[in-house]
Amino acid sequence: MTLARARVPSGPPSSYRHDLAVYESPEQLVAVAAPFLRAGLAAGEAAVIAVEDSCAGLLLDALGDDDGIVVVERNGVYGTRAPAAITAFRKLAQERISAGHSRVRVVGDTDFGPTAREWLEWQRYEAVINQALRTQPLWGLCVYDARRLPDQVLEAGLHTHPHLVSEHGRRPNPDYVEPADYLRSLPVPVEPMEATEPLLQVDDVSDFIGLRHAVGERLAGLGGDPDRVEDLHLAIDEMSSNAVRHGAPPVQLRLWASGDRVVCRISDRGSGMDDPFAGYGPAHGTDLSRGGMGLWLARQLCDNVDVIDAGAGLTIRLATALH
Repeated sequence: MTLARARVPSGPPSSYRHDLAVYESPEQLVAVAAPFLRAGLAAGEAAVIAVEDSCAGLLLDALGDDDGIVVVERNGVYGTRAPAAITAFRKLAQERISAGHSRVRVVGDTDFGPTAREWLEWQRYEAVINQALRTQPLWGLCVYDARRLPDQVLEAGLHTHPHLVSEHGRRPNPDYVEPADYLRSLPVPVEPMEATEPLLQVDDVSDFIGLRHAVGERLAGLGGDPDRVEDLHLAIDEMSSNAVRHGAPPVQLRLWASGDRVVCRISDRGSGMDDPFAGYGPAHGTDLSRGGMGLWLARQLCDNVDVIDAGAGLTIRLATALH
């Protein structure tokens, strides 16, 4: 698929800004990030530092004492899953605006994890937040350590940030790709366990209650962390229910397990879903009474969620570690 180059800025008016700075030394990070935060403080904006501890210390030394500076633990903001990070940034914006600041500037350093599977989840996140945070009074400066991050992640950063920042200033990013186009271009990862014999196979779900019990019995025998197993069971329950209610028969389920990981694939023959942003927030915004929370919940409960629409129905693939 050819990625569509965006005009910068594009889309509806937005208060959210999403910039990228690639650095090769702590000194270079400070040279870029400190002026960014200092300018915000001078304008009455809050300055939030969400980077690893050594870099946070260098930034604090460069900025000095100021009541507008907030240092947050990096993993406390980004957490382990993208929907939690989006929720954390919305909450952060609300708190700082309520404290009297006009906007919130954030220098953030995402922990992309050690594997390509984890990188993919955060690549998706970097594209999604252009849409998910578009109305928030936030100005994010994502800082990427070129010495540490793999080429795949660095390339993703160049496709997901509308502006680039360096010691020479801020400029539009010619490599930025419209978020929906970028998300659709990402590959569906191969899941090796799907080539093995499933632990549970249901070819036409007709008894939803019976399916729930059957899944629960299989998961209970795996000996994993009880909280993780319970989270996965709830996510499978939500996605199976969605397939029955909103898809078309037959609804099929496959469950695989290894010594440390579980994969579940739920498919239906409905009209599919061409929304690359689905599940990164409730479908109906803050009105949770209207439902639409199933995929959003699954993304928070599982390590990996893949939405696969190949033109013959919809498949949701869930995966999570047992420990």
